[in-house]
Amino acid sequence: SVPFLIRLFPSVLTKFVFLNFLAFPFFADFRRPELLVNNTISLHLTTEPGVTVGIWHTVPGSRGAEAQGKDQRWYEEALADAHPVIIYLHGNGGTR
Repeated sequence: SVPFLIRLFPSVLTKFVFLNFLAFPFFADFRRPELLVNNTISLHLTTEPGVTVGIWHTVPGSRGAEAQGKDQRWYEEALADAHPVIIYLHGNGGTR
């Protein structure tokens, strides 16, 4: 009966394969990444009119001591310096 149900409702298959309706870990506040990951701040970038993308900016451990107690402006300036930036695309879970 499972193949028959999947044939009738293909959207059910995508929900159970990708599980994008789950936010894990449960009860975590993803708007405050500094509680989960050291030297991290939550930012929002406007990529085009009407489209805003939320990101976490994490500085490497070698700059961790320098990042302690800094505000959002410092993290934005750190993105513009000569250090390389690695972009990690986490998938389709809907959370960072």
